[in-house]
Amino acid sequence: MYLNPRHTQIVESAKVAGRVSVDELAVRFKVTPQTIRKDLNDLCRARILSRIHGGAIFPSGTENMEYEQRRLISESEKRDIGRAAAELIPDNASLFINIGTTTEAVSHALLQRAGLMVITNNINVANRLRVYPQFEVIIAGGVVRASDGGIVGEAAVDFMRQFSVDYAVIGVSAIDQTGALLDYDFREVKVARAIIENARHVILVADSTKTERTAPVRIAHLSQVGTVVTNHCKNEELRKICAENDVTLIETAS
Repeated sequence: MYLNPRHTQIVESAKVAGRVSVDELAVRFKVTPQTIRKDLNDLCRARILSRIHGGAIFPSGTENMEYEQRRLISESEKRDIGRAAAELIPDNASLFINIGTTTEAVSHALLQRAGLMVITNNINVANRLRVYPQFEVIIAGGVVRASDGGIVGEAAVDFMRQFSVDYAVIGVSAIDQTGALLDYDFREVKVARAIIENARHVILVADSTKTERTAPVRIAHLSQVGTVVTNHCKNEELRKICAENDVTLIETAS
């Protein structure tokens, strides 16, 4: 689904407030309630929002949104994060890139680099980079998730453990206030752990909405990464964890 400017603003309002109402949106955008109802129905059909009487709510943190729709959430922020993360990676480096819409944004920004060896369990990343001769792309074996093209399972874990690379670019589904990095699929978590253990410098890329969500499976702790790249860190506890553990915090919106 294409998000027009009004759709984008409605989604952002729902993210901040948790819910939006037809009447308030009609007044704000100076359109009829019928127009807003159509907007909300379109966004709910796309599974970006969930419809309630008189309005809509942002999906609960325990609901993992469809992959194509997650690409649309904080899209411009992810592009900025991708560019900032790519600037940390020099030519002729080796790196892991795992599953996620934000890590895909990093892979797009890496097109300006040369001589990279990229090991990934993300089919979308491999497919984007494989056509560029300046990259050597190595893709993990394992079970391919139909929902997002992620490769998971024990075969993927064993594959990642063969390498010792310069950088790892990882994404997560949620970050709680204790600094725990969280995800939904325990199979994906095992691969992410192997990636973290076998990289000399770990770069976590996560937009600010990740601190507003939750997920059931623990990947690692914020103190185990070297750099966090986000659009904005709203949580002072997370800032404190970064400072106490010498984790570099880069905010693209600062």
